[in-house]
Amino acid sequence: MKEAIAKYLEYLQTVRNSSPHTVSNYGKDLRQFLAFLSPPDAAPPALRAVNHGMIREFVGHLHDHGLEKSSIARKLAALRSFFKHCVREGHLKESPARLVPTPKLPKRIPSVLSAEEMNGFLNQLAGMVPGLADGRPISKKTVPKNALPPVENKKNSSKAMVIEESLLQRRDRALLELLYAAGLRVSELTGLNLLDVEQKERILRVRGKGNKERIVPYGVKAQEALEKYWPVREQLLKQSKRTHGNGDPHAQAVFLNYAGRRLTQRSVGRIVKKYVRLVNVNWDLHPHSLRHAFATHLLADGADLRAIQELLGHQSLSTTQRYTHVSIRQLMEVYDKAHPHA
Repeated sequence: MKEAIAKYLEYLQTVRNSSPHTVSNYGKDLRQFLAFLSPPDAAPPALRAVNHGMIREFVGHLHDHGLEKSSIARKLAALRSFFKHCVREGHLKESPARLVPTPKLPKRIPSVLSAEEMNGFLNQLAGMVPGLADGRPISKKTVPKNALPPVENKKNSSKAMVIEESLLQRRDRALLELLYAAGLRVSELTGLNLLDVEQKERILRVRGKGNKERIVPYGVKAQEALEKYWPVREQLLKQSKRTHGNGDPHAQAVFLNYAGRRLTQRSVGRIVKKYVRLVNVNWDLHPHSLRHAFATHLLADGADLRAIQELLGHQSLSTTQRYTHVSIRQLMEVYDKAHPHA
């Protein structure tokens, strides 16, 4: 089992081009299943000895420990994929997971800000710091005390902190504008390199799930924010003690942290939460919320569902169709507020 799991994870990484996040999660799920089948001080069972009853017991064990249905479904999906791979490789005649049903999941409609709310949020960010919206240079004198939220800054010098916070504010506005303007996944945003940005045409070359590439346009507001960010990026590189040669992947990254390294997905999540709290503490938004808003607002203004599918990089149209439910819900809210006999 251990050897089969190791080969499967290698297959995901090298053949399927799965993201490191997917490989890591599948590895954890499969090792958890293996640990469940292996009592203390006992050898794990042989691959051919695993049957659908064992998998059912594992699902019941997870349910008894209060795990969410969505998490159980994900672990079951990992097992199905693993055993299918074992069948393809000739290690098994049939998958023991094929007879185990997936827990019925509630259909969740993502919470999405209206176009007016999203526009107001981004405009408020643009005017949050003097000099940010109009391009004037930011100095220590023009930045009000406590005007900026804390950032990932490890320096003790107050002067260095003011300079870096003002620089990072411009970076943050650019990445938030781009998340909404192009409907990017967080991994796609952090994976952007300089060569992926065609500024003249205002298009991005995005590498999505499975390392599939697609072309996505972005708007004027995002272009303006990027133009203000490029000088900041150069300063972030200069502040770094690293030597950025042609072979250094950080040197090609579009979005950098204060140390001149590629921004991480976790940092993007913290950035979004930080500014959302400043604007409206009642909003429960995360980076993917801007992607939801991108699709919903396009659909509401008459964009074709197939075109939205292409822009989002969805393999299946059914994944894109959930945004139609969001639009219907918004229509119902408008109806309830506006119709005299609603």
